[in-house]
Amino acid sequence: MKDLGDKDATELASMVRRKEVSPGELLDLALESASAAQEKVNCFSNIFEDAARKQIDAGLPDGPFSGVPFAVKDLGARVKGLPITSGSRAFRDTVSDMDATLVERQKKAGLVIFGQTTSPEFGLTTSTESALYGKTRNPWNTEHTSGGSSGGASACVASGVIPMAHASDGGGSIRIPAACTGLVGLKPSRGRVPMGPPISENWFGLSTNHCVARSVRDSATLLDVTHGQEPGARYIAPPPEGSFLDAVGREPGALKIAVWSTAPNGVKPDRDAQAGLDATVKLLSALGHHVEEAGPTLNGEALGKGMMVMVSSFMAAVADEREAYFGRKITEEDFEPVSLRFIELGRQIPMSEVVKTNNAFCEAAWQMERFMDEGGYDLILAPTLSRAPVKLGVLSLDPPDFDQYGVDISSFAAWCPVFNQTGWPAISLPLHWTDDGLPLGMMFGARLGKEELLYSIAGQIEQAAPWADRRPPIWFG
Repeated sequence: MKDLGDKDATELASMVRRKEVSPGELLDLALESASAAQEKVNCFSNIFEDAARKQIDAGLPDGPFSGVPFAVKDLGARVKGLPITSGSRAFRDTVSDMDATLVERQKKAGLVIFGQTTSPEFGLTTSTESALYGKTRNPWNTEHTSGGSSGGASACVASGVIPMAHASDGGGSIRIPAACTGLVGLKPSRGRVPMGPPISENWFGLSTNHCVARSVRDSATLLDVTHGQEPGARYIAPPPEGSFLDAVGREPGALKIAVWSTAPNGVKPDRDAQAGLDATVKLLSALGHHVEEAGPTLNGEALGKGMMVMVSSFMAAVADEREAYFGRKITEEDFEPVSLRFIELGRQIPMSEVVKTNNAFCEAAWQMERFMDEGGYDLILAPTLSRAPVKLGVLSLDPPDFDQYGVDISSFAAWCPVFNQTGWPAISLPLHWTDDGLPLGMMFGARLGKEELLYSIAGQIEQAAPWADRRPPIWFG
């Protein structure tokens, strides 16, 4: 049964319904592969075998993914009675007291949650490395990053352990890992997917949940069964016209697409990323789309500063909560060096800067909307990354040179954060591999609520330039 690694989640669930394989057999295979993957790429923070078997024994709902093994990220996806550390030593003993609304919906879809994937501390960097769990490696080249902050998810899916896994994205953390490991990674619109309870938004609404997957249809089907307003949410994304899965098979028509080759902070794609962008433009033109070089004019300095203010104020609040919990001051034994710098800065930021940050994000959304209207654009295309996946250590939260770290992290995926700041959806597709054999994804962005359009063009591209047969050197499927 080892060839089941070649199947996506939709096909595995179909096999379960046809009784060609049982949920228990799929779980056994996932556990076996997970053990092997953990040794090679270090992608799991916890394995929940007992909880998964109890879930199966209790009877699985007749959902679209009934019986399919699944893993949640160790950040923002609480499973009742099981640990969640957010990749931080300060939370190493934390156990969830309830299922997150998203987890409830994942279980209702029939997914069997058997594991938890690694994340850097509080998702603060774009490489999955932590003092608590160590380095998560890219199955395409283990000296390189699998991305962050959902790098554990991307490493386990890309290496064939499971066909899709939960991921979250506050500044690119679904799309970056997908781009680093040759996967599909859609960041939904703000308010599309549950984040709580009790807190229904994170990072001032920038962060959202979904998955990394090997197929477009798996990503779309999962969004169909997990989207929708959660209890206590203060806003909701515009409702889709139909199902996201239906959109995958629907021709998008001839679209007008802007190629955005200079990021808001002035970063441009390197030779590898430009080669991927050029090839994608050629493919789109062959599919009948009108593609032209164009990009919005945004205040990159204000947006970059805004990310720093937002993250720092968030981490200061986290540190305050931990100090109250511990009854002592936090130390370097609790948080990593970059995190401590964020905390220190967050405790010094004037409250007016937080308002300025939110205003800058709102203005960027208005400017993006004007750009799309004035140019008549349907979509924006940009490289997900400015360069191929970097080596491990470059983007860790314990860098040898803080100044160089700032340069490296702000330039690695410079187009990604704006879609969090505006709340717009964006999807990274595995459309390029470097001469060294490393994936380098390309990203499409759309207006708020337009995931159906993204899935439509993604489905078209998947048919025209399929990636399903590509396998990394480290593969356990």
